[in-house]
Amino acid sequence: MLYGLSLLAGIALLTLGGESLIRGAVAGARRVGVSPLLTGLVVVGFGTSAPELVVSIDAAMNQQPDIAVGNIVGSNIGNILLILGMCAIICPMVVQPLALRRDGLVMVLASLLFIGLSFGGALGRIDAGIFITGLVGYLIWAYVSESRHHIPAAEMHASEAEEMTKLPTTGWMIAVALVVGLGMLIGGSQLLLYGAIGLAQAMGISEAVIGLTIVAVGTSLPEMAVSVIAALRRHADVAVGNILGSNIFNLLGILGISAFLQPLPLAPRVALFDQWVMLGAAGILVLFLYTGMRLSRWEGAVLLAGYAAYIALSFTIF
Repeated sequence: MLYGLSLLAGIALLTLGGESLIRGAVAGARRVGVSPLLTGLVVVGFGTSAPELVVSIDAAMNQQPDIAVGNIVGSNIGNILLILGMCAIICPMVVQPLALRRDGLVMVLASLLFIGLSFGGALGRIDAGIFITGLVGYLIWAYVSESRHHIPAAEMHASEAEEMTKLPTTGWMIAVALVVGLGMLIGGSQLLLYGAIGLAQAMGISEAVIGLTIVAVGTSLPEMAVSVIAALRRHADVAVGNILGSNIFNLLGILGISAFLQPLPLAPRVALFDQWVMLGAAGILVLFLYTGMRLSRWEGAVLLAGYAAYIALSFTIF
């Protein structure tokens, strides 16, 4: 009971803290004159991944690599199969292929890079350097290409920043939002890890499974909120672009930082099963987007069914 309450409290704090941090960061970026393009590309991208960042770093530093890695792999799987599946059922999403071609390609390549670098059974500091270098290269490429040319991707990332409403308006309100958000993220990560590890031990479930499922879904709630709101507003490019960007940040940025701070051995089930599910989810999303230029309700149902099957297998076979 105590572990379950701690888990729920941690998820709630991570969600509220992530929301506060994003709003404070976006308001601060606007206040100092940062362009909507750069705000959407970097601030919103990093902001929605803040819970994954804090939890994975915390887990890595506390010698819990299965949760650190499982959180990222599970979040990427859930972002596509659960969140985009749900968004497509809420509202079929017509997308601009040109707006998503680069990010879809980078997401698939980042997934392949993860599989390649983890082939030896662990991610070390050299691997971390490759991940982080890849993220920096992606951000530079994205910003330069979008600022020089009028392409749909630029409009999409600018729209991500514009989706944020009811922002703090004064300097002290921005500071409070940032400090409170960061504090809630740190406190939420501690509660989440305490509850998740305790629950895993009490139920006889591996930490990898808990990290890949419960922790991953809990830390993905900011992405879910942004994407669902965008879907309800018929802003399909923002919803899909948010997920693609988040998955790229998760692999190249968060996993890179976590592995740099503490080398991360890979759980055998992740190597045998989960990383391939992550790659398969990325591939089927790209296939759906570029064959029909939309995510229909039946495609959303396929994604959701895939996630249900993944969860069932996670708690039975593995």
